Amino acid sequence: MENEPLIDAPLKRALSALYQAPDRHYHNLAHIEALLALADQYRASLHDSGAVEAAIWFHDAIYDSRAKDNEARSAALAQDKLAARTDPERLGRIAAMIVATATHELPSLQPRGLADENALRDAALFLDMDLAILGASADAFDAYEQAVRREYGWVEEPMWRAGRGAILKTFLARQHIFHTQEFRHRFEPQAKQNLARSLETLKS
Repeated sequence: MENEPLIDAPLKRALSALYQAPDRHYHNLAHIEALLALADQYRASLHDSGAVEAAIWFHDAIYDSRAKDNEARSAALAQDKLAARTDPERLGRIAAMIVATATHELPSLQPRGLADENALRDAALFLDMDLAILGASADAFDAYEQAVRREYGWVEEPMWRAGRGAILKTFLARQHIFHTQEFRHRFEPQAKQNLARSLETLKS
C-alpha cells in the first residue's frame, strides 16, 4: 500500500478548504505548499515520502489558537481519514509525526531495527521542514512572526510577549534547533540570528 497515494484529489480539496479559513494567517495553505516543496527537495532522503506527505497535509488541519490539543485532534483526523488507505503501523507513524509537532521533539519510536530507524529519520526531516521558517531570510521570518501574532490577536500584548518569548527561548536553549545535519547546515545559523533578534524585539 505504500506506493498508493494517501492524499488523493478529493481529500486534498477537503484539507485545502480547512487551510483557507480566514483566521489562518501563517498556518494556511501556503505553509503546506512550502513544506511539500521541501519534502520534494529532500525526497531522496525520505524512506516513506508518502507518509511524510500525509503528515504535512494533516499536521495543522485542526488549528484553533485558543486550544491546546490541535496536534492530537489533527492526528485523530488523519487516522480517521486514512484508516482505509494504509496499514495500522504506517498510520501510527503518521499520527506520531503529527503529534510531535506540539513540541518538535522526536516521537518516542523506540528503534528496534532498520524500519524504526527509517521512521525516526523521516520524523526528524518532517519536524525540521516544519521549523525551516525559523531559518528563513530576516524579511521572511519577520513576516512569519507577524502572521502568527495575527493568529493570536486575542492575546493581550504583555501576555503575548511573555509567551512568545518563552517559546523562542526554548528553541535557542537546545543544543541544536534542527534534528538533521542537512537542516542544521542550511538553516541553523540564520535561525539563531532570527530568534535572538525576535527576542530582543519582544523585550523592547
